Amino acid sequence: MPVLKKPAAKKGKAAAPPPEAKKEETAPAPPPEKVEEKPPEDDGEPPAEDDGPADGEVKTELTGLFVEKPDSTTATKGKDITFVAKVDASNMLRKPTMKWLKGKWLDLGSKAGKHLQFKETYDRNTKVYTYEMRIMKVVETDAGGYRCEVTAKDKCDSCTFEVTVEVAEDTGSGNILEAFKRSGDAGEDAGDLDFSALLKKREVKVEEPKEEVDVWEILKKAKPCDYEKIAFQYGITDLRGMLKRLKKMRVEPKKCDAFLKKLESAYTVDKGRRIQMCVEVADINAPIKWLKNGQEIKPSAKYLFEAQGNKRTLTINRCTLADDAAYECVIGEDKSFTEVFVKAPVTVTKLLDDMHVVVGDRVEFEVEVSEEGANVIWMKDGVELTRDGKYRFKKDGKKHWLIIQEAEKEDIGMYYVYTNGGQSKAELEVEDKQLEVLQSIADLTVKAEEQAMFKCEVSDDKVTGKWYKDGVEVKPSERFKMTHVGRFHKLMIDNVKPQDAGDYTFVPDGYALSLSAKLNFLEIKIDYVPRQEPPKIYLDTSGVGSHNTITVVAGNKLRLDVEITGEPAPTVCWMKGDTVVSEAEGRVRVETRKTLSSFVIEGAERSDEGQYSITVTNPAGEDKARLTIRIVDVPDPPEAVKCTAVGEDYATIIWEAPKFDGGAPLKGYLMERKKKGSSRWTKLNFDIYESTTYETKKMIEGVLYEMRVFAVNGIGVSPPSVVSKPFMPIAPTSEPTRLTVEDVTDTTCSLKWLPPDRVGAGGIDGYIIEYCVEGGTEWIRGTKDPVEKNHYTVRGLPTGEKLLFRVMTINIAGLSPPSYTQQSVTIREIMEHPKIRLPRQLRTKYIRKVGEKVNLVIPFQGKPRPW
Repeated sequence: MPVLKKPAAKKGKAAAPPPEAKKEETAPAPPPEKVEEKPPEDDGEPPAEDDGPADGEVKTELTGLFVEKPDSTTATKGKDITFVAKVDASNMLRKPTMKWLKGKWLDLGSKAGKHLQFKETYDRNTKVYTYEMRIMKVVETDAGGYRCEVTAKDKCDSCTFEVTVEVAEDTGSGNILEAFKRSGDAGEDAGDLDFSALLKKREVKVEEPKEEVDVWEILKKAKPCDYEKIAFQYGITDLRGMLKRLKKMRVEPKKCDAFLKKLESAYTVDKGRRIQMCVEVADINAPIKWLKNGQEIKPSAKYLFEAQGNKRTLTINRCTLADDAAYECVIGEDKSFTEVFVKAPVTVTKLLDDMHVVVGDRVEFEVEVSEEGANVIWMKDGVELTRDGKYRFKKDGKKHWLIIQEAEKEDIGMYYVYTNGGQSKAELEVEDKQLEVLQSIADLTVKAEEQAMFKCEVSDDKVTGKWYKDGVEVKPSERFKMTHVGRFHKLMIDNVKPQDAGDYTFVPDGYALSLSAKLNFLEIKIDYVPRQEPPKIYLDTSGVGSHNTITVVAGNKLRLDVEITGEPAPTVCWMKGDTVVSEAEGRVRVETRKTLSSFVIEGAERSDEGQYSITVTNPAGEDKARLTIRIVDVPDPPEAVKCTAVGEDYATIIWEAPKFDGGAPLKGYLMERKKKGSSRWTKLNFDIYESTTYETKKMIEGVLYEMRVFAVNGIGVSPPSVVSKPFMPIAPTSEPTRLTVEDVTDTTCSLKWLPPDRVGAGGIDGYIIEYCVEGGTEWIRGTKDPVEKNHYTVRGLPTGEKLLFRVMTINIAGLSPPSYTQQSVTIREIMEHPKIRLPRQLRTKYIRKVGEKVNLVIPFQGKPRPW
């Protein structure tokens, strides 16, 4: 661990406490300082509103949790030393958290590696946790005060111990080989040789205990490019605020006569702790004010003011993030300024997860911390990771990622992430890719001038490989040809010769795998003239249907092996109609041997259907056979799906059968519907529906729906049909209400009514009025177009006839039930005597001046209309 030197503190000022870590000290170390602070004394006043734990903190009670505490000890330089602490967890509901600290603030958990090792065990019988810290090969900088702190929900405990480092003395006697001792507790032949005993012993200078480090003094002298590194080392998460304070601190302070001693330039305090700021004044009777961000502070249970002689002290209890501010002490026109930084430790809130991948996979380790924008350190097996092209780092708010684009075997190991207040680890396992052999190569026995073909099939169509003969790689030539089509690898040897016999091996690239087979050369000596035999085709089509018909499901593979005899060996020709099927590589091909010809279709398609023939010929004659290949498939989707009628909660859907039934009879249909704009389809039937008309029910009135249909045959289910046009279930309204006759003349009848009680989602487009002669059955339309208002006068009626009237609403769903007049209406003028309705102002004397206009309006009434 590096030792940071602190500049000497100015006279009359105490160094500000470091925000995160105390610098490591050289032996001998000062006595460890007590870390636990006493709770503030109760002054009898009620606590202020902000005097409680901030941000959801739980008040921690100091209790005795340690069963065994580590003791102070003296270690020998170069030796290992182990400290043990035991914690009683019998009364704990959760696992306690253990921290090993050096000084007051330096968390040794972030320094774990080859020099510092930590171990944790748990005894289920005694319910005791055992924690060990091991320092490997002690050096002088390991001396100093240490502290271990255990926390469990609302309980905590801590203890301190001290380590002194001394150099082993040289006795100067004995065999010189004894100086070549091995380090550690290793055996006779293990461990590292330690030559320190041969060095001349020097007197160790005893240094004075160093003062605590002032981080702000370090930042003043540091380069700007080192600010971020120093902030992470000492736990400063607000980098922007730190830079603002640093800028203010660089301004030279003005001389002041009111203060004998001003406030420090900055104070740092842990969240939840208390802090004291002190000044010395020249006049003990001078009035003093304390300001926070320019606002005067009033004394309370949180803010305590003390005065002793010429000392004035401000104490802030239980600091929260709200106390992170600028403070001033004001005496008259003189001011003393300082900054308080409340340190909130960055903890790991979401731990790393172990990962198991194969070579080439992408790896993402994700961790979440308690503060946004916090810095973290990623390490692998004790070595810090950097952006060297292999590793990528990403962060978004509280989340941080370590990304390995393509994992390799060398990436296996334990990965750590560290913050200034916590850590997490995860293990990465990387395995080789597995390759499955679907078809291995087989031994071959061939004759001279024949063709030998080795063929294998593996699970990955992107895998390449090499062919070897007796351990020597086979190079392509006129006789040796190698092909790679999809998952198939082939080695073909034309015009086989005796020297071609041997062991042939296929080795996939990148895999510890090999496929081997042997090629045997068959040498035949002909001592007689062979007889000639006409060729014969033995085509076995039993069980495949009438007329040599072979049925194949689309997408499947067809391999038809036909046995052939004849001397000499006949030539074979396969044809589809008038087209010859070649023996080259391809989806439809022919594979021929001496006594066997194989017709192969890879992934049968509808175009492969038709008449095929095989012809074999030799000098002794010819034979021919025919067969029919029938391809069956799932049917085409149904067509013309549409809605023909709708109701309040139902709709009638019709469609047309698919044009192609797939070569197998249709069994029926499956239907699905969904709301327009939704992506979720609902099945309407699970049993096959045979008709092409379907009434779908249980729908919501006024909602747009869409339908699609699937056709089903013996092979399977077709793709879905084109989605129907959107349709909406709508029901007609109820009948209009309160239909009454308002007026009747010789040729007209005035009607009025009220809207129906139930309208529905379709609304009302208008009203239809009809009339019928009393005793008749023929209803006559009284309106040319629907009436929008709730009253209407039917004209052109026959005079003297007794008529019945009815009114119906109309909307997109059709006509509603009619509303009838209660009794028939006789079409004739109603007689009414004439009557003058004299206005009130004319019933008295009506006076106007000469020359004024006189306009008398006198209303009258009567039927027929008087004149």
